Amino acid sequence: MSKRILISGGGTGGHIFPAVAIANALKEYYQDADILFIGANGRMEMKRVPEAGFDIKGLNIYGFQRKISFKNFVENLKLPFRVFDSMQEVKKIIREFAPDIAIGVGGYASGPALKMAAKMNVPTLIHEANSFPGMTNRLLADKVDCICITYDSVKKYFPKEKTVKTGNPIRGDILNIAVTRDEALDFFGLQKEKKTIAVIGGSLGARTINESITTFVEDLSQKGIQLIWQTGEYYYNSLPENLKCLQGIKVFPFIRRMDMLYTAADVVISRAGALSLTELCTVGKPCILVPSPNVAEDHQTKNAQALEQAGAALLVPDVEAKEKLKDAVLSLVNDDEMLAKQKTNLLKLAQPNATELIVKEVVKLIK
Repeated sequence: MSKRILISGGGTGGHIFPAVAIANALKEYYQDADILFIGANGRMEMKRVPEAGFDIKGLNIYGFQRKISFKNFVENLKLPFRVFDSMQEVKKIIREFAPDIAIGVGGYASGPALKMAAKMNVPTLIHEANSFPGMTNRLLADKVDCICITYDSVKKYFPKEKTVKTGNPIRGDILNIAVTRDEALDFFGLQKEKKTIAVIGGSLGARTINESITTFVEDLSQKGIQLIWQTGEYYYNSLPENLKCLQGIKVFPFIRRMDMLYTAADVVISRAGALSLTELCTVGKPCILVPSPNVAEDHQTKNAQALEQAGAALLVPDVEAKEKLKDAVLSLVNDDEMLAKQKTNLLKLAQPNATELIVKEVVKLIK
């Protein structure tokens, strides 16, 4: 009899891509597995999950609005009713799909989905990718059967007896990069003898990073430093056309071949989301982190501090990026000793078998 697996979460690539990695691994382990995702309508998982080959159902759910405005005040008043309606929708999905297990990876849909699954006695597992746990996972901790974590620092927030350190799952093309540096540079149309910087502001882009880069991108071009710049869909169209045509500067709204990007780059400028940091550790790519201030509990700063303290990254606060990012970039990309040191320390933090360890916990719960 085939196993039926429910996976919930999304909102950003940091939730979606690990979820897809888990789904693919479970599909490989249970070759006849039937996997269904639950996401939030209007969020990127409703597009990315079907692209990865999995079915998804959407809930009309959103998160608590932290910015103060009348509109957000009204939305927050409506939120408990949205949560209740979403749980009723999940109840219907569970009755029809009859899952053997429900897995939550964070995001708006994860809370009601896992809460209802636990209530209906479906075995449940959640994954916490960050160095400080999100509110959803903290609220679910007492209800679920297993909690998989990435950082030791979050152990104190969860029941010890059901918490397992697994690491953060990543895509197979990043875990087992099969391209050479020359192939990667050819892919982007760049020169092999020059240093190359890559900018990844996250799947949705990063305003501060993009605005900071615009202030010195011409300097990079003049100094013969190449740039692979993922702006995010929203920011790409507003970027001045002359900046897209500079020598050695390659600008994209979104880059699917992250294996090519990591292989081509000498230094990566990135936000400090859990998935990005996991990938940077796995590939051992020296980095400058500009944590987003617009996330719950400022968890990206805590993520970045964990790498900085390990000598594996430089941290530039978002509020200081326009003043300090240029100097940080030029000092790091030209310091071969520091590049080598960061690479060594990043690889020490890598957890390449995370997906397998999570699958192992899933199999235990299903049995």
